[in-house]
Amino acid sequence: MSDFSKFNLLSPLETALTEAGYFIPTPIQEQSIPILMAGRDLLGIAQTGTGKTAAFALPILDRLGRHRGAGPQGTRHKALPRNARVLILTPTRELASQIDASFAKYGRYLRMSRAVVYGGVGQQPQVRAMERGVDILVATPGRLLDLINQRHVFLDKLEIFVLDEADRMLDMGFINDIRRIVALLPTERQTLLFSATMPKDIAQLAEGLLRDPVRVEVTPPASTVDKVNQKVLFVDKSNKRHLLHAILVQEDVHRALVFTRTKHGADKVTNELELRNIRAVAIHGNKSQGAREKALSDFRAGHVRVLVATDIAARGIDVVGITHVINYDLPNEPESYVHRIGRTARANATGTAISFCDADERPFLRDIERLTRREVAVDLDHHYHSDTAANALGVGTGKKPTGRAATPQPSRRVGGGRGTPMKTGRARQPQAPTAARSSHPR
Repeated sequence: MSDFSKFNLLSPLETALTEAGYFIPTPIQEQSIPILMAGRDLLGIAQTGTGKTAAFALPILDRLGRHRGAGPQGTRHKALPRNARVLILTPTRELASQIDASFAKYGRYLRMSRAVVYGGVGQQPQVRAMERGVDILVATPGRLLDLINQRHVFLDKLEIFVLDEADRMLDMGFINDIRRIVALLPTERQTLLFSATMPKDIAQLAEGLLRDPVRVEVTPPASTVDKVNQKVLFVDKSNKRHLLHAILVQEDVHRALVFTRTKHGADKVTNELELRNIRAVAIHGNKSQGAREKALSDFRAGHVRVLVATDIAARGIDVVGITHVINYDLPNEPESYVHRIGRTARANATGTAISFCDADERPFLRDIERLTRREVAVDLDHHYHSDTAANALGVGTGKKPTGRAATPQPSRRVGGGRGTPMKTGRARQPQAPTAARSSHPR
């Protein structure tokens, strides 16, 4: 019997979970589902990959499924035209699509009406989807406000409001949009706020949004995924592209997510990999929605094994079988490092996070280690090691890495020095991931 049975969810929900192969609740699901089924507001501190989408989707679907008939004072729990009963507000188009897919999976036997609203595509299909009203609306702030201003969407009858990835909303400059949307919501509602971190601005936002909330925190905000093998490679900026190629031609890199700090950098890295016969695609904010969805689809299917992304575009990407996360550029916000490396070691698999650090990025590495409360293992065993970057942190070429043992340093320069690639030849063809299927819903 599934462990979800203890929540007394509607039988169609339990059937959908069983068919999807989900039997064991994750910690955030264990704590959040009873609270939300009791109608309480919730403040959830959880990183991506912890199962938080199911933590709010399951109780929401249960509530909607139980109240499709007559409501109090003879009213009916049915969405009015251009209204929604539930609004999930999320920062990116990819995350919006992912959340909608989760509601479709868990609620497949409940016949709930849904709509997804985001920019980058024509609005008419979204307008038509809202004409009769929907049970569940998943939206990004900008397009939602556009449709509200055009009177295609009203929120005065909303029953449940979910603000997901609140810290990323703040990073992306959506805080004022969120306030405008919240001002249109009814006072009587259930509100859920999820954030991977809890900076001061998010704490203040939560205080104004939530009424007597229950706080659920499944991991410390600074923690990283224990199953991720983390290491840092000191390298001159000019040699990063050579080092990336050397890593990607190794046999154990089956599927890699490469992070750059800028959109231009993502395109540049992708083009250089393609020139070296490594199939890669880029995803960032300047890409059209169709191009972003095509890139993700090709990456999931294994048609390309390298996805190059910026932080904003990658938030919400949930792809099983990512064996390596490579920080081509270290993030200037240490919290982003935690989010990045959380893309691997999912679904009970292990993973590797490799960070390149040049001389200018040393302060970013210090901030990451301060946040995570641990030193990242230094790997000296590569052809492009930079003494300049390493020595500034007190790491000399004689220090052994805490991970792999270091190869004697003179061997790094055999065959042309640091500018010579570690390996040559064509990259091997993409391989399908071998990660086991998780028993936890996301």
